[in-house]
Amino acid sequence: MLRIIYMVLSCVVVSFGVFILQSSQVITGGTAGLALSISYLLSSSFAIVFFMINIPFYILSVFKMGWKFTLSTIFAVTTLSLMTEVIQFLPTIEINAIFGSILGGIICGFGLSFLFMNGSSLGGANILALVLQRRFHIDPGKTTFAFDFAVILTGLMSVGLLRGIYSVLSIIMISMIISYFKGKIAKKNADPEPVQQAQKAS
Repeated sequence: MLRIIYMVLSCVVVSFGVFILQSSQVITGGTAGLALSISYLLSSSFAIVFFMINIPFYILSVFKMGWKFTLSTIFAVTTLSLMTEVIQFLPTIEINAIFGSILGGIICGFGLSFLFMNGSSLGGANILALVLQRRFHIDPGKTTFAFDFAVILTGLMSVGLLRGIYSVLSIIMISMIISYFKGKIAKKNADPEPVQQAQKAS
């Protein structure tokens, strides 16, 4: 029960970060960034687009991270989707693009890190980052940055070159925060088989 509460609070943090990014008219990386770009282009709901984009990644999660992690991720994605819909009822504000990119990125970075540390994610590149960390010990912050940078390049048509450049600041902030917590994230998402083998050997 406590873990679920932490996951919900993490989603609250991320949804607030997304709200700041939306108010700045910038994008970020991952499936959240793709969803923002598409929602700008189609004038559609971020929540619906975000939920739909993540569906294919659940398959990877089932095979590589297990059902427990996948169900937690589905719960987190659904929770964030609902929260971003609710948060749209807040008064509309305009935030400087540079400031919004930095602040929104930092907030999203903390929210994502807390989700990772509770055995969950927001799908997409988050799943890929944790799989690569578990199997090859690759820094999840670096994986997230690489994927996010590619997403921002594809999203330039929705926000323009200048705001696209500002958007890079958001993924730098996110990757830095995740990298800071990479040790705790690795510990929480360690492959149980090697741990069990080590316990038997001792």
